[in-house]
Amino acid sequence: MWTYDFVFDRCANGQQIKLLTVVDEYTRESLAIHIATSIKSRAVIEVLSRLVAERGAPQCLRSDNGSEFVAARVKEWLKQKGVETLYIEPGSPWQNAFGESFNGRLRDECLNVEWFKNLQEAIVIVETWRRHYNKERPHSSLDYRTPCEFYAVYKQRAMTLNYARILHQKAHKGNNYNDLACIRGRVFSCVDFGPRVCYKHTRRG
Repeated sequence: MWTYDFVFDRCANGQQIKLLTVVDEYTRESLAIHIATSIKSRAVIEVLSRLVAERGAPQCLRSDNGSEFVAARVKEWLKQKGVETLYIEPGSPWQNAFGESFNGRLRDECLNVEWFKNLQEAIVIVETWRRHYNKERPHSSLDYRTPCEFYAVYKQRAMTLNYARILHQKAHKGNNYNDLACIRGRVFSCVDFGPRVCYKHTRRG
């Protein structure tokens, strides 16, 4: 599940900026922080489209009832991608705990600390903070891994399970397959127990 929200700030030159934050609730990754003076529904779709191309579509997307999030154009795009929308109740920010927590950190550690000269400087500084948040900061909720480290482990497990499902399907179709399936250096032995095929991690040699 992903969550997205807006944060606002102002540069030293008086220019107001708007930040669209997108967070993966499972890995705690900051997937994107898009910054501009104005962000309409079209820009929201552009950001989500890029993320879906990179990561695949989430099952669900959580947000408040902001006009950009409830726009017909955004809803239709999400529907086409098979993404369920989950809108929190008005005046209930606690229903979006992950997003609110992330935005609070962004505010306390970056926006309230830095004094951006202009929009371009804000984009550079916030992106530097985002990368540090993803790659350098361990989270206790992630077994003291960084969000990027946790995502790498999750992705590896997902690939392993997907490969196991393929072998399982082949076994039931009567196709031939190797007793040993190698997945990135790991070896899994296939043991047939009637209607089930189990995949057990074994050692090489």
